[in-house]
Amino acid sequence: MSFEIKDRDLLARIGKLRTKSGTVETPLLFPVINPSIQPVPPSKIRENFGFEALITNAYILKKRFQNQPAEKGIHNFLGFDGVVMTDSGAYQILVYGDIETTPEEIVAYQEKIGSDIATILDLPTGWEVSKENAEQTVNETLRRAKEFFKFKTREDILWVGPVQGGRYLDLVAKSAVEMGKLPFQIYALGSPTEVMERYRFDVLADMIMAAKINLPIEKPLHLFGAGHPFMFSLAVALGCDLFDSAAYAIYAKENRYMTATGTIRLEELEYFPCNCPKCLSRKPKDVSEMPREERQTFLAEHNLYACLSEIRYIKQAIKEGRLWEHLELRMHGHPALFQALKKLGNYEAFIERHSPTVKRSGLFFFSALDLARPEVVRHRMRMAERYLKPRNADVLLLVPQTRTKPFHRSKEYKETVKMLKKVLGNNSNSVHTCFYSAPFGVVPVEIDEVYPLSQHESVLPLDKETLVYVASQVANYITQRDYRLVVLLHDPENWNGEILKACRKACLAKGVRFKYLDVKGKWIKAMSTFLKKELRKKSLAICLDSS
Repeated sequence: MSFEIKDRDLLARIGKLRTKSGTVETPLLFPVINPSIQPVPPSKIRENFGFEALITNAYILKKRFQNQPAEKGIHNFLGFDGVVMTDSGAYQILVYGDIETTPEEIVAYQEKIGSDIATILDLPTGWEVSKENAEQTVNETLRRAKEFFKFKTREDILWVGPVQGGRYLDLVAKSAVEMGKLPFQIYALGSPTEVMERYRFDVLADMIMAAKINLPIEKPLHLFGAGHPFMFSLAVALGCDLFDSAAYAIYAKENRYMTATGTIRLEELEYFPCNCPKCLSRKPKDVSEMPREERQTFLAEHNLYACLSEIRYIKQAIKEGRLWEHLELRMHGHPALFQALKKLGNYEAFIERHSPTVKRSGLFFFSALDLARPEVVRHRMRMAERYLKPRNADVLLLVPQTRTKPFHRSKEYKETVKMLKKVLGNNSNSVHTCFYSAPFGVVPVEIDEVYPLSQHESVLPLDKETLVYVASQVANYITQRDYRLVVLLHDPENWNGEILKACRKACLAKGVRFKYLDVKGKWIKAMSTFLKKELRKKSLAICLDSS
């Protein structure tokens, strides 16, 4: 097995996963196949829709078809020449309490039928269980995982090690740590279905991250039961490379029509908001009047198109470095999803560490929610840990961001430099200019071309949380560095009083002289007036000479 990563964004990866039946690209969705009740034949799923892989249930195959899949081989039995993954029957344990097989039997059966990717028989945690019972499922799953390596016989199957623990995040972390020590080629987060059915996507985000942080980062992670396209971007952004869906068929049985932002009942549709081949050829009223099985097939096929389309949107967003923007768009589709997006701030350091530093395009910042973006977090961390001000800089000149980027190319900055040289002569080198900018905080002029400090667009006017954040970064910058004088060009129109309050407080605490002037949209004039006044008083020159 090899898993080669081609592109990254946030924790998402476009990768190549090699199996004995071929190489597939991640993020990868496995449509769930039930050979007994299947509205779309497996052969059609690949030929008509382009799915490279599917998943079926080894326990159901064993119970209903016994040796047929083994005699024919799972690929011939299903009529599918792509990659076939098999689940072990753990979901049936969750639903029915027990199943009629053993961990050894189900492993042997998956080896006999020739699965490309196979799953050990874990013990799922479930939602409404005590912590004591949840811990038992974790311990039993780990025991079975360790025993598995004693009786497996085939080396050409990629085996999945499931992580359990449910909503008890400390147990998920424990399960992930111990499972990660075992040489599975793929890991999976088990027991998410009930969480998603309750629309607790905030809990799901915590569960995924508890597993992701504690598993080997280089191995693929599968999310069982992530069936709806409106949450695919969340799963992928948090580092899930593989997931499966039976929802396309289940929803079709219930006359439910999938979109990337939610589900609509067929009877509520006047128009199909989709250009897939199914929707282009029919109107909702025509589909409603179809015989039940024909209508079910129509909806199942549309739902597959909707799922595949969203996967492609996500991959393109990863390639462009715009997965955050796509994720934010999708998470506005439902309050429960938006609540999950807010969780990402709790994991900003881990996400920053594994997200690329440079991307193909500039970034868009819309609100305080974007302060958790890796680019903002990275700038804050590196300014605190790595940045040293120029050695001879005694005066900090804080100026507002300009419309021109990079900032040092703006007319305002160029005129300010000329005035400083004219008024201060050689002492002008002692004045260090930094921009206060949303969403990054402080941007020293000498690094304002570093990505993405000039390669972004922000929404004005800024919201309260962003103003407070930038002001706090300005205050931290002043506190952590030694200047003799701080001069603030205050822009009250766009920044209210937050920057002024933060500077004044930080300078007072630090014992640093502080001066400010309101630019009121006329930066150059205000700066000229200020410098002439300072020249007459000689206070700025005295400060510089005293160094």
